[in-house]
Amino acid sequence: MKTLTLPVKGIYFDQIKAGTKTEEYRLITPHWRKRLEGRTYDQVVITWGYPNRDDAERRLTFPWRGYEVKTIQHEHFGPEPVEVFAIKVGATE
Repeated sequence: MKTLTLPVKGIYFDQIKAGTKTEEYRLITPHWRKRLEGRTYDQVVITWGYPNRDDAERRLTFPWRGYEVKTIQHEHFGPEPVEVFAIKVGATE
C-alpha cells in the first residue's frame, strides 16, 4: 500500500482531526514535485510531529483524494502569496 506521510504541527493536526481543515499545504519545490506530480497513493497519513510507529493517538489516516495547485497567503509561508500543493485530507465530501 502506497502511503503519503505528512508530519504537521499540533494546531493543524487538531484542525484536521476536528474536520475544520480539509487541505494540507506544501510549497511547490523540486522535493514536493517529485513526491506528488504524476503519482497516486492509497492513503494519506497525517502525523502530529514524528511519533513512534505504535502511537495511534498522533496519527490520522485518510484515503488519497489527490491535490490541487493553489496560490495562497498564509502566515506559515510569510507575507507574500505563494504557490502550493493543496493535498486533500479529512473525510470525503
